[in-house]
Amino acid sequence: MLQTIDDITFKIKKEFDFSFLHRYGKVFKVFDDQDSGNICFGVDDGSRKLFIKFAGAEPAEYEGAPCDAVKRLRDTIPLYRDIASSYLIKYIGSEEVAGGLALIFTWAEGKCMARMYPEGHCSIMGLPTEDKLSVFADIIAFMKDIHRQGYHAVDFYDGSIMYDADTGRTTICDIDFFRKKPCINDMGRMWGSERFLSPEEYTLGSVLDEVTNVFTLGKMGFSLFTDSDEDESVFPLDKAHYDVLKKASSADRADRYPSIEAFEAAWNSGRTVS
Repeated sequence: MLQTIDDITFKIKKEFDFSFLHRYGKVFKVFDDQDSGNICFGVDDGSRKLFIKFAGAEPAEYEGAPCDAVKRLRDTIPLYRDIASSYLIKYIGSEEVAGGLALIFTWAEGKCMARMYPEGHCSIMGLPTEDKLSVFADIIAFMKDIHRQGYHAVDFYDGSIMYDADTGRTTICDIDFFRKKPCINDMGRMWGSERFLSPEEYTLGSVLDEVTNVFTLGKMGFSLFTDSDEDESVFPLDKAHYDVLKKASSADRADRYPSIEAFEAAWNSGRTVS
């Protein structure tokens, strides 16, 4: 069904009272396509814009129980509170409200890279190669930040990336499933888009570590530069950089770079190094 708030219409399975949002301002944007159980809003009180992630309703794309979505969202609070990175969306706080849970962030301008948002996806895919190189450098820097702080990136994919072409700023907007290290695959198929999942993220009991996230970076590079097409003929950079991404995203862990720093060194030098 469709529901409307502040002249913004969005999809939802069952009508829900979102009037609590008005204490933060007027809704100007709704993100209703997530299958995580969350529904997200942009609100503006005239002096600042906020991004509010809410669990407790029944979003159209979600198949689970609202209470499970609330628990998962509550579990993310330590992540947003503890991880320090200039690339991460700024967490303000949380509120138990309307029988659910709202997380409040500073609004980040920009377009989302995910295919589920065609306008943003096309905008980022159409960026000049030099701009994409800058975005990729920011993504690598973010991944270094989280590993230095003892975290592992789970469900890190193109939907986590936003870019503001006006300011040149990259923002990471979703770390909901990141985990403290050491990390073991306790699910079989881990959370995430299959385009970014390494073989060990399909294998119960496998170690998930920095080498796993090297794979993530390799796939992220292909996603950014070629929209996940790994045909060398469409790759916009030289063969050396293509080879770096192929090595990073090898199905065989032993063939990948041993760390994000090693991957970064190879990428920056434009040559495949061990």
